[in-house]
Amino acid sequence: MQPTYLMSTPTSDKLRLALQDNLQVILQENQQLAQKLDLAAVVAVIPLIQHAERIFVVGAGRTGLALKAAAMRLMHLGLTVFVVGETTTPAIKAGDLLLAGSGSGTTSSIVKAAEKAVAAGAQVVAISTTTTSPLANLATQVVVLPAAQKQDHGGEISKQYAGSLFEQGVLLLLDAIFQTLWGLDGTPAAELWKRHANLE
Repeated sequence: MQPTYLMSTPTSDKLRLALQDNLQVILQENQQLAQKLDLAAVVAVIPLIQHAERIFVVGAGRTGLALKAAAMRLMHLGLTVFVVGETTTPAIKAGDLLLAGSGSGTTSSIVKAAEKAVAAGAQVVAISTTTTSPLANLATQVVVLPAAQKQDHGGEISKQYAGSLFEQGVLLLLDAIFQTLWGLDGTPAAELWKRHANLE
């Protein structure tokens, strides 16, 4: 809901104040989300990534973009990573890991990908808002981000629109996992950067 000072034609000062307020809301909500995380569940994801032969990521919409960002960082670590749906992504198989993100855990394309991964003998890590969903039931490990789902319009869990807090949480969580893996790996940043795309 808009602050009252934006109900009329906003001035630059009012817009500045609104932006400041909204940044604080976003930062505070993500801080609160981080404090509610079950870190033991996140820790359990680390060896799954480390021991996977290959890693596949899948997510829809903005969650999918967060997973693509994570795929780039894992690639920088020297891991073999694929984004589901890209034309060069191969078949998943035993020994591989699927990182799947879905707030509801019911997104049909994500659940279908997880079903195929499990059928092929791969493991699945689900990032979701719930442990009771078709996606969670297929997962080796579930990491719960206690954020609002897209159609939760009540504003009780988050003041942000749709699934914004979940999507931000996915990005921050996966960045934290990357930072942890990088710390264990110990390769200097300059060496990791040599793997960055150079055809851009």
